[in-house]
Amino acid sequence: MIDPAALAFDIDGVIADTMHLFLDILRDHYDVHTVRYDDITCYRLDHCLDLAGDVLEGAVARILDGEYRADLKPIPGAGSVLRRIGEATGRILMVTARPEPGPIELWMNQLLDGQHHRARIVATGSFEAKTDVLLENGVKWFVEDRLETCHLIKAAGIVPVVFRQPWNREPHDYLQVGSWQELERRIAFP
Repeated sequence: MIDPAALAFDIDGVIADTMHLFLDILRDHYDVHTVRYDDITCYRLDHCLDLAGDVLEGAVARILDGEYRADLKPIPGAGSVLRRIGEATGRILMVTARPEPGPIELWMNQLLDGQHHRARIVATGSFEAKTDVLLENGVKWFVEDRLETCHLIKAAGIVPVVFRQPWNREPHDYLQVGSWQELERRIAFP
């Protein structure tokens, strides 16, 4: 069972359904209608999608800057489980490789309505920098969708929990969950 007081979360692909937003941006801003969610089979989009570099870079920049028309939606169940963790532990820690929290912070405050004052987002600017932040905050469990990051945190003694996505289906021996409901059942709430 996972101790909720020693648990932290990635944001994109775990809490925020960023890849569906990416697809919406491709359609709305670049008139690209051929990419499906299941086509995103690796985290490096340029390795699995046949799109021009400027389109990929532009769509990702729009996500980071909040410059899009579509709605960013949460992964189903994320808000209620995170609010429950906030109530139980007094803190919700999220560690992202984004260079700065930017618009995701406002979005997160809305998602955590009633518990947002207990939430903290640390933007590291790189996947590699997440490990130090997790260690500094006494995190023992980290929910992540990028396997390469899971390997890094595992080497530092942190237990990765892989949030299953089409881009992390390679073989691994980490604990894996496919939904927030499944994750919630693994948390030892007081």
